[in-house]
Amino acid sequence: MKKYKNYILGAAILLIGILLGSVFSGGNSEASHNESEHEFVQDPVTQLWTCSMHPQIQMQEPGNCPICGMELIPLETNATAENINADEIVLSEEAYQLANIQTSEVEKANAEKEIRLLGKVQANERNLYAQVSHIPGRIEQLYVNFTGENVVKGQKIARIYSPELISAQKELFEAINSKNVYPALYTAARNKLKLWKLTDNQIDAIEKSGSVQEQIDILSDYSGYVMKRNVEVGDYLKQGSTLFDIANLSSVWVMFDAYEADIEWISIGNEVEYTIQALPGESFKGKVSYIDPFISSGSRIAKVRVEMPNTAGKLLPEMFANGIIKATLKNAKDALIIPKTAVLWTGKRSVVYVKVPHEKTISFTYREITLGADLGNFYIVTNGLKEGEIVATNGVFKIDASAQLVGKQSMMNPTAEKQNLGHAGMDMSGDKKMDTKTPMSDDEMKKMNTTEVETTDHSKMESRIIVSEEFQNQLNNVLNKYINLKDALTKDDATAAQKSASELLKSLGTMDMKLLTNNEAHMHWMTISKEITTSASAISKSTDISIQRNHFKHLSAHFIKAVKLFGVNEKVYEQFCPMADNNNGAYWLSLDEKIKNPYLGTSMPKCGDNKTIIE
Repeated sequence: MKKYKNYILGAAILLIGILLGSVFSGGNSEASHNESEHEFVQDPVTQLWTCSMHPQIQMQEPGNCPICGMELIPLETNATAENINADEIVLSEEAYQLANIQTSEVEKANAEKEIRLLGKVQANERNLYAQVSHIPGRIEQLYVNFTGENVVKGQKIARIYSPELISAQKELFEAINSKNVYPALYTAARNKLKLWKLTDNQIDAIEKSGSVQEQIDILSDYSGYVMKRNVEVGDYLKQGSTLFDIANLSSVWVMFDAYEADIEWISIGNEVEYTIQALPGESFKGKVSYIDPFISSGSRIAKVRVEMPNTAGKLLPEMFANGIIKATLKNAKDALIIPKTAVLWTGKRSVVYVKVPHEKTISFTYREITLGADLGNFYIVTNGLKEGEIVATNGVFKIDASAQLVGKQSMMNPTAEKQNLGHAGMDMSGDKKMDTKTPMSDDEMKKMNTTEVETTDHSKMESRIIVSEEFQNQLNNVLNKYINLKDALTKDDATAAQKSASELLKSLGTMDMKLLTNNEAHMHWMTISKEITTSASAISKSTDISIQRNHFKHLSAHFIKAVKLFGVNEKVYEQFCPMADNNNGAYWLSLDEKIKNPYLGTSMPKCGDNKTIIE
């Protein structure tokens, strides 16, 4: 019995030990679990850092904001949970809204384009006539004696004295006397006068008078307006001498100028709707009847003809016309199209940012594409995108700037190499500070010469940001220096361009950023002013006008955006030349509506047209 009691006591002690061990062991397990979870949340590998003022900035280590210099703060992100690829540019919801990023779906559509044409009314060349004298002689009187006079077929236009005509009349009278015997001789005498364009009535009048007429009236063979008078009273004429040049304006040609880039869109039979500047409030329609097979070597345009009836006589030669053709490109049905604002130009490359379809995370990836035809506000995409993909169409440059700051693939850094993108004087988390006073090397100049900047949609105005009038006045001062630079390039004066670029830099240095209290305005101006400074500095250090013009293109692209965003309290014309930049086209600003081309200079000063008026 005692033996069984010992067994029971041992079992009880063992059970109590197991229970106590379970209690203490469970507590340690929970603590270990919590500690492990805590360490995962604080994993430094997945931690990003951002700026409270510029949340689009995301860095992989702490430091200062590259835009404003403020200390970066930790960024909460769910990127790890959605398996974000290393090449994606991740944006917080706040940064996405602040940057005003908009997107558009890649769609299939017919290649349609609205082509705007300038032209003039001209006389129909089929209705141009030369009124000649069929009788040799001397002009005794002109019934039509000034240019522009309207004449009608059969109207008297001149009176002449002709010895040959006197001889022919004598022959007629002799034939009349013997016409019963020699009727053929009589007929031949009359026909001789008819060959000189005398009418039956005139010949009958001569026969009826019974006497030789020393002078005879010349009648007009055509109806129309006298374009040129070629004779005076007393002039001696040979048979076939031109008296007047006459144009019949019952129908006219409207000759439009089409740039070579638009010619592939235009076909015979296309409807043209146009207005005449001299006839406000009226519109006309016609069809293309002819396209010039030759392009002018000087102006790079071809003529497009529209033939119009002009029974009312409203359309007069040399009147200016503005036409629109809504054309469809042949063999381009169901083409992939994207808005122009989605595309960033980088020399030979075209870049878009494609939105990645995550559930919670907002991110974009860099994508190089191949562009086809220009559709006005859209481009055809021949390679690089698929139908249904989402691309950024507004705020694209801000996405690219974020990519540059974190060393990912971007417009300026397609290979995703680490770059120093800070501003002078700012601590860029251990990166070497930039020295803005160090001159650019020749290699850097060549690199800048082949690097494009963000293009804007030049067919519509940027959304205006409200800034103070004082800031607008300061920007206007920079605009005046820009105009001096533009004028120097139009005159092919590289030395004056150097000087004007230096003056522009000085004026730019007086801009007071403290006047920009709006965060969006502050961010825009930081980016724009940096690019303007880079381009103007390059121009001021070069005496090669071709290099100056290349940098002027980049400078203009950013300065146009600045004027559109902030305004300058002045009417400014945005002008475009399709032949600039090796026929890629380029924009510039002018205070004068008249075209003075800074890219082609004195060789083709009038090439281009006005695209937008910024007020």
